[in-house]
Amino acid sequence: MSLNLPLDRINWKTSVFLISTLVIALTAVPVYLWHYGVNGFQIGLFLFYFAATGFSITLGYHRLFSHLAFKARWPVKLATLVFGAAAFENSTLDWVADHRTHHKHVDQDDDPYDISQGFFHAHIGWLLFKLRPEPPLDNVADLQRDPLVMWQHRWCIPIGFTVGFVIPPILGWIYGGPIQALGAFLLAGVARVVFVQQMTFFINSLCHTIGRRPYSSNCSARDSAVMAFFTFGEGYHNYHHEFQHDYRNGVKAWQFDPTKWLIWTLSKTGLASNLRRVPDTRILLVEAGEAQRLLTARLSTQASQMADKTRQLLQTSQDKLTRLMQDLGERKDQYIRATEARIEHSRELISELRREIRLAVERLELAGDLMPA
Repeated sequence: MSLNLPLDRINWKTSVFLISTLVIALTAVPVYLWHYGVNGFQIGLFLFYFAATGFSITLGYHRLFSHLAFKARWPVKLATLVFGAAAFENSTLDWVADHRTHHKHVDQDDDPYDISQGFFHAHIGWLLFKLRPEPPLDNVADLQRDPLVMWQHRWCIPIGFTVGFVIPPILGWIYGGPIQALGAFLLAGVARVVFVQQMTFFINSLCHTIGRRPYSSNCSARDSAVMAFFTFGEGYHNYHHEFQHDYRNGVKAWQFDPTKWLIWTLSKTGLASNLRRVPDTRILLVEAGEAQRLLTARLSTQASQMADKTRQLLQTSQDKLTRLMQDLGERKDQYIRATEARIEHSRELISELRREIRLAVERLELAGDLMPA
């Protein structure tokens, strides 16, 4: 039985690079560690490169250039462009063109990494195979006017190889000779590239597969606290797809989003400005609206199968959410110019609505557990 692969549609350069780095990371890196171990220099160099290239993707490629979620001074832009090239995820211009297309056509045929075509396709298959024409770049005209972005676009591969694969072994050689140079190449170079790339790939695949959808179930994007931990805060993906221009992905106090914290820190030093954030009332109304929609759907389709107490609990949540949303909606436009007493009342209303959303979600989950199989 022959395997019918579309060989003429394989993206050979990308495929060879992705597969070879993965194989080296899974074979040569363990062999090196077995024979020579690892020291503080190697750990420190790996962590520096992991953070520098990882944040260059999340903060630079994604939130700054793709979504214009904030403005940055040229040193920040230059750093993210240089270290972003060393992540080997394409030039900023090409990356942003694909990503903006993804947001415009999420879960549709024109989505470059459409999850409906399968987990493998969304994760890495769309890079290995040429399944569609090259993007026309008509959605990145703003970046084409940026000389730094265009400089990186022209020289992306030389920059990436120099910063990502040449400088680490040079530093290793200076530190401890050829063995340390080899270790720096394997750890801070190859293994780090694989880690950072997989971090991005899992956002496109796993965060469209596993997790919660508290803001919108109209698209496949999901919130995952676990993925947020491994992706510098990018795992709150359902929120991001609903409010893509917010500089934050994790908007709640307990949510892990170091990219947001770094952007905020840069703003305090004057290196970033114009941080865009969605008002809390709007976020809350969207979240409440989604909870209400789920309640309505559950009651309309499964009420007859529920116990009376369960049905009454869901109906109570639905009625209370409706009242609170109407009340908050009437007050949100008056919030800024309100008296202190009204502001305090609005805060109490927001807190009450948050409690009701949590309660509604808990009741929905309980109702699902109590449904007959």
